[in-house]
Amino acid sequence: MSDFTSSYWSYYIGTLVILGLIACMFLLWKMSKSDGQPIDPGEHGHVWDEDLREQNNPLPLWWVGLFVLTTVFAGVYLFLFPGLGSYKGHLNWSSSLEHAQEVQANRESIAPLYARFDQLSIPEIAKDPQAMAIGNNLYLNNCAQCHASDAKGSKGFPNLSDEDWLHGGTPEKIQETITLGRIGQMPPMAAALGSPNEVENVAQYVLSLSGSPHDAAKAQKGQEKFAVCAACHGADGKGIQAIGSANLTDKVWLHGFGQAAIESMIVNGKVNQMPAQKGRLSDSQIKVLAAYIWGLSNNKTPS
Repeated sequence: MSDFTSSYWSYYIGTLVILGLIACMFLLWKMSKSDGQPIDPGEHGHVWDEDLREQNNPLPLWWVGLFVLTTVFAGVYLFLFPGLGSYKGHLNWSSSLEHAQEVQANRESIAPLYARFDQLSIPEIAKDPQAMAIGNNLYLNNCAQCHASDAKGSKGFPNLSDEDWLHGGTPEKIQETITLGRIGQMPPMAAALGSPNEVENVAQYVLSLSGSPHDAAKAQKGQEKFAVCAACHGADGKGIQAIGSANLTDKVWLHGFGQAAIESMIVNGKVNQMPAQKGRLSDSQIKVLAAYIWGLSNNKTPS
């Protein structure tokens, strides 16, 4: 990877661009030296239809003028804007900077719209039809790609319309999750359990915690080994919201249900990430979005 991030490529690209411009100007100069004399068809030229001979005539002035203007324009452009490797241009313009300026201008233009929501609590905002309409648009543009347009999620992406929350479903926690994001990690535990049989037994015990169909004898054997898992999921298997560990006693299965899915999780582990929205959305937008999501599972969204 260092081969593609070293300064070599910057010099390489810059050199090619400059040589290209020089070559264009040299070609123009070379062609302008024509004396307009016909070429001897017996040695260099071509003859068509017996008497039509090719001649090396000077280029038309209008074409030469356009060629010069194009080359000069290219040189001025490369001086003002990025184009010569890592050179940022005299104007220091970049697409990312322009985008940031547009985002900031947009935020300033809509700030008055959000101003009245800044003084309200999230439950109060969740009762406001205009705020919920804005929140719905924010959700569809920023969250629906993972959590689905109906907020019911899918495999690996939590359902936001129920009351099952890994990190807590209070207004403050939802706002914190949106702002800072989350990284959830379930480490591989097969080595800690000792053998494939123990993995199977623990999987059966996990199924028993939620009252799901299971092998009672294997579940009983897996109960003792579950102590390895209790450090994160709690002795009762109900999870610990402070660290975002899953509740194993309900019937909400984020990464798939059944013995095979649970064994795969134990053996392979899992890393999930909720990206932080701070920086992408303003604090006011995050607050309205949090109110919208909180309303989904608290029946506050206007019908």
